[in-house]
Amino acid sequence: MTLEAPVLLDVFVYGTLKRGQRNHERFCRGALAMREATVRGRLYDLPFGFPALAVPKEDVQATGTGDYLFDARTRSHAQTGPQEVSPNWDMVYGELLTFDDPEKRLPGLDALEGFRPGESGLYRRVLVPATLAEAGTTVLAWTYAVDSTSGTYLPEGRWPAP
Repeated sequence: MTLEAPVLLDVFVYGTLKRGQRNHERFCRGALAMREATVRGRLYDLPFGFPALAVPKEDVQATGTGDYLFDARTRSHAQTGPQEVSPNWDMVYGELLTFDDPEKRLPGLDALEGFRPGESGLYRRVLVPATLAEAGTTVLAWTYAVDSTSGTYLPEGRWPAP
């Protein structure tokens, strides 16, 4: 009998899902790893008590679907390389969380973020390059991003704002 390796899911979080924030314990318990990371984008503080991330269109490798296992496997087929610094985009700081239960984990995260594949909402789940702080390596990770926002721009790329 051959045991199949679990399908791993990497999620970049930058707001209420980070360690010490209000949604971390409920939605992130059981993570295999939590590492500091950055993505290229712009961060905004919304008046609702949570942030929003805008990412460059060229960084988006895939958009989330309702097939959670397929989405978790997509990262291994997409291409990534080192992130180049761009004068038009900031580095947004957050955490890269790794899970081994994408079919259980993604429905809860999607519900929290109001993401429904094929429908419009505040957030989309997108696959983008994330750079690990300790190693400097770039991996693909799912994150929740917006197309545009009217919140307060956070040029330091950190939420809550220092």
